[in-house]
Amino acid sequence: MAARIVTLTLNPAVDVASEAAAVRPTEKIRTFADRFDPGGGGVNVARVVAALGGEAHALVLAGGATGQWLGELLSEARIGWEHVPIAGRSRVSLTVHDRSSGLEYRFVPEGPRVTEAEWQAVLARLAALDAAWLVASGSLPPGVPEDFYARVGALARTRGLHFALDTSGPALRAATAARAGIAVLKVSLGELESLCRKRLATMAAQDAEAAALVRAGAADRVAVSLGADGALLATAAGVRRLAGPAVTVRSAVGAGDSFLAALVLALARGGNDGAALAAGVAAGTIAVTRVGTAQVVRAEVEALTERLLRTSG
Repeated sequence: MAARIVTLTLNPAVDVASEAAAVRPTEKIRTFADRFDPGGGGVNVARVVAALGGEAHALVLAGGATGQWLGELLSEARIGWEHVPIAGRSRVSLTVHDRSSGLEYRFVPEGPRVTEAEWQAVLARLAALDAAWLVASGSLPPGVPEDFYARVGALARTRGLHFALDTSGPALRAATAARAGIAVLKVSLGELESLCRKRLATMAAQDAEAAALVRAGAADRVAVSLGADGALLATAAGVRRLAGPAVTVRSAVGAGDSFLAALVLALARGGNDGAALAAGVAAGTIAVTRVGTAQVVRAEVEALTERLLRTSG
């Protein structure tokens, strides 16, 4: 079994996923097959870790009636969790699948403003939590400084925790520039291109930039999700690539979080980098075949992981 994995979500959400016959402007759109999931990067990671048989504990910033709703959904999902209270109301996001076009529409609010006292309380709580891995995933809400994840990385390093990070924009740039002791840095191809400030049109260019981040000390491992092209994992030993199987995509919400969750869980269980990459690709692949946020089935992920390992040699 894996050691305990604590996840951090500063901007969680209640994720509403619906379907509609067609999405048209100005008309009242009737939805159906509605589902409600606790969401936000770290929450999704915790849910997938638990679904795959690992021990997860989610720490979230939450407030208002929507924050209470989020807590109810976490408890219903049987996820260990706790919250640092905030004065603002937690956000609600909406994803609508348009059956007529096959397109998915995602509406994601910015989130509530967080005070310095509130984000400082998160750091204080992290300093007391027991874990082997700390996974910080998701955007920074308004009011939280850009270097917050760099501070979390420094705290994790002081406490001897393995730190995994999945974020974007200025927060990503600040954390990588700080050399914050990141064990696993998960980025999308677009985020990798943003970091190096150029388009990476070839596999060789993508591999080179991911490897350069490792050499520069930004992270021990850089995992890049490539959508339908699978993923790559750069370490000091080199770069591995793994293509995922072709599947029908129903929703991409939480797919990257599913990838990260399975990859970290495999590492926490003592797996090697190749096995961890296969587990991540398998979980991300299964997640996109289902409507809802980060929906995976353990047996399916494990079976696909074994298949990927066999076919990758």
